Amino acid sequence: MDFYPVLENKRVLLRPLQLEDAETLLPVALQPALWKVGIVNLQQKADLVNYIQGTLTLRAQRTEMPFVIIDKKEGRAAGSTRFMNIAIAHKRAEIGATWIDTALHGSGLNKAMKFAMLQHAFEVMDLNRVELKTDELNTQSRNAIASIGAKQEGIFRHHMIVNGGRLRNTVYFSILKEEWPEIKERVFAKYNF
Repeated sequence: MDFYPVLENKRVLLRPLQLEDAETLLPVALQPALWKVGIVNLQQKADLVNYIQGTLTLRAQRTEMPFVIIDKKEGRAAGSTRFMNIAIAHKRAEIGATWIDTALHGSGLNKAMKFAMLQHAFEVMDLNRVELKTDELNTQSRNAIASIGAKQEGIFRHHMIVNGGRLRNTVYFSILKEEWPEIKERVFAKYNF
């Protein structure tokens, strides 16, 4: 399995994340609104460098595939996302750790990015299952995940301790391989990605 793929459609380019991307991503990463209900809280360049180094280590262990999100419409880096918790033997992975410039929320960029990732997951990686999860309090993320056709499976109560010591309930969603053709047509066909 290629852990350095480049995914692309008309709207978005997802290329492998590198440590050198810290400078380019810094203006986006330091937007406090992105971390209000997140697991991490990036407040300075050193936090972002550590964050990138952590995911690069996991890529080397073949459990993550991190990307820089390039918004082709805006012509700039817009954030980061990744395949994570990759279980090759079980043919499943999670799409997560997604953060996008707040100025681009609602612009269609997230949907274009998810389309590229889901298409790669089911049509190239040949996965049986893609998982997505978010904080129960993150209504925006929950709505976005539901809007791409993912099915809510349940809520893991007191699943994590996040910033400030708050106990996070985590909402789990998934899309299965056999659901992908219908979702691809119903959700994504109209966007002409």
